[in-house]
Amino acid sequence: MSSQELFPNVTVGLDLGDKVSRTCEIDAGGKIVKRAAVATTPGAIERYFGGRPRCRVVLEASTHSPWVSRQLEALGHEAVVANTSEVYGKGRRKRRNDRLDAEFLARQGRADVELLHPIRHRSAEAQEDLALLRARDQLVQARTKLINHVRGAVKSLGGRISKCSAEVFARRAAQQLPTSLRPCLSPLLEVIAELTKRIGAMEQQVERIAEAHPEATHLQQAQGIGLLTAVAYVRAVEDPHRFKRSRQAGAFFGLVPKLDDSSDSSPQLRITKAGDPLVRRYLVGAARYILGPHAEDSDLRRYGEAIAARGGKNARKRAAIAVARKLAVLLHHLWVTNATYDPNWMQRPRAA
Repeated sequence: MSSQELFPNVTVGLDLGDKVSRTCEIDAGGKIVKRAAVATTPGAIERYFGGRPRCRVVLEASTHSPWVSRQLEALGHEAVVANTSEVYGKGRRKRRNDRLDAEFLARQGRADVELLHPIRHRSAEAQEDLALLRARDQLVQARTKLINHVRGAVKSLGGRISKCSAEVFARRAAQQLPTSLRPCLSPLLEVIAELTKRIGAMEQQVERIAEAHPEATHLQQAQGIGLLTAVAYVRAVEDPHRFKRSRQAGAFFGLVPKLDDSSDSSPQLRITKAGDPLVRRYLVGAARYILGPHAEDSDLRRYGEAIAARGGKNARKRAAIAVARKLAVLLHHLWVTNATYDPNWMQRPRAA
């Protein structure tokens, strides 16, 4: 690799806007050589950055940054995506606009890219697979709200819809609706039935994703891990070798506490909640199942119960988060080693 590739002569700060983005180009000596406004479209990005010598382009993580960073790399440039939550912390700079933001990114990228806490976006294929999971999740949430509304409306008039799964709720409720509520609630039951049909179709698509990624099936041997959690985990991580150690998977999904140590002060803080919120929610849900009444005894269950037994406020919640963090680490280990899951591995005798 040439010195020009290692140290680009020009560093470009690209402040992405929804319609128009601003650029600021700085040479190796720190002098601004060009400012411009570029439409936030694939065609405009290619016209501006295509056919020019390789340079470093620094942009903030945003809605547009995944496709823009992929396009810049395809054009031969080095794309650095800044983690805005780490760069700016709780506050923003006092003086800022699009032009100043572009210059700030360019100067930070010229000085040291590590100051930007750069992140790596997923591939377009992984992004599409996760979009399917998120779309399904939105339909499930919408169905849950409608079901709760129907149940509440019926209860307010002294009736009750018998307990049943969400999949059969529309059919069951249609038989039990009070006559006076049928005109206003029957349309909702039709929507619930249609949502159930759409959710089922999406779950079939998720099954096809699992077939294309056998590691998702392998991860389902862990207790509490179903199809959705396994597929979401595999597509969110995408490359298991991105982590040097499996323990980093817990931090990747925001399941580790924040760190604010200073001198003798070391307060206990909440988890970072970094990474994909859907996968984190799936992992916490799996952890709650492991700690619930229907799960079998296992190392993870005993670990969580020991934390919950300490008592104190929110002890069960802390236990669920701790087990979810262990699950994230365990799934990564099973993935990279292709090992068989042993739920009671810690109880097995060890060779001397």
